[in-house]
Amino acid sequence: MDCFYAAVETRENPSLKGKPVAVGGKPETRGVVAACNYEARAFGVHSAMPMSQAIRKCPDLIMLPVNMSLYRQVSKNIHEIFKRYTKTIQPLSLDEAYLDVTNCSLFRGSATYIAKDIRNIIATELKLNASAGVAPNKFLAKIASDWNKPNGQFVVHPDDIDFFVLELPVKKIFGVGKVTNKKMSKLGITTCADLQRYSQIELIKLFGKFGKQLFFLARGLDERSVQTTSIRKSLSIEDTFISDKLTLHECIDEVEELYPKLVLRYKSNTKNKTLPIKSLYIKLRFDNFKTTTAQQASNGLDKSIFKELIAKAWYRYERPVRLIGLGIEFSHDIDYGQLKLPFKDSLESGNAL
Repeated sequence: MDCFYAAVETRENPSLKGKPVAVGGKPETRGVVAACNYEARAFGVHSAMPMSQAIRKCPDLIMLPVNMSLYRQVSKNIHEIFKRYTKTIQPLSLDEAYLDVTNCSLFRGSATYIAKDIRNIIATELKLNASAGVAPNKFLAKIASDWNKPNGQFVVHPDDIDFFVLELPVKKIFGVGKVTNKKMSKLGITTCADLQRYSQIELIKLFGKFGKQLFFLARGLDERSVQTTSIRKSLSIEDTFISDKLTLHECIDEVEELYPKLVLRYKSNTKNKTLPIKSLYIKLRFDNFKTTTAQQASNGLDKSIFKELIAKAWYRYERPVRLIGLGIEFSHDIDYGQLKLPFKDSLESGNAL
């Protein structure tokens, strides 16, 4: 969905149309932008930006509180539309999902026309705009969905995969964050074509286990199926403070406040489930808005580890902290080592949106 929260608010209040709108917290309580429309983005406003900074960039910005119950209901309405075409749906968030339409007989099975029809139905019935990516696998469909935003779609045909990925920036690959992208830049790797010059063994040496994934994704290969049941990969809790934490001691004390909340959330989300803990991590955001994280392997919850990680991260900058987060990463490894080559032939019979 395009600017989902802001678009829903504009639909509910048409007088907002054409005006810069941001949904999120209040600037005086250090709230952040949860979503904003394209009019606001023209001023440099974006999601996760402090609302106080957004106001400075766009003085006429219209700020609205988050109405999650409304967004959830609209999301349900969208998914009801999806179900008219396929039952194989994997939600990523309230406003984004993968659809496997391989077995859909509508439009003679054309994923391109199915995507166009879904978008038209959403626009007609819900008065909202959606963009779509159509491709033989999830990796490419996800990338394609951002290609012609807003209110557009892009198709990657099986025969075009090799050409399409050549100029694809490596930062488009999920898992390539700022640190990995910086390392790649130093190696002269900016596109998937650059990655393709490395063997799988070389990539593993450079990027560890992630190198195996990079080898296949750089070639547009992804055998992950559309999962109708979700697997939680992580769980976290965080707090943005009205007043900065000025010392390491204050930051460590905050663990005492956050840890019980994390334990409670863990218990409520893992009831009757087996979710083995892989590691624990923390996030610190400093008064200059720089963010750093620290992580340590652990097979269980341990408050002392969080305190050690807080100290490790704090000493990187040694300055006031505005946000602290505690998190758990679960063990659900994706094995890209079983992908078979050649791969493109098997893509002819499958389509993902």
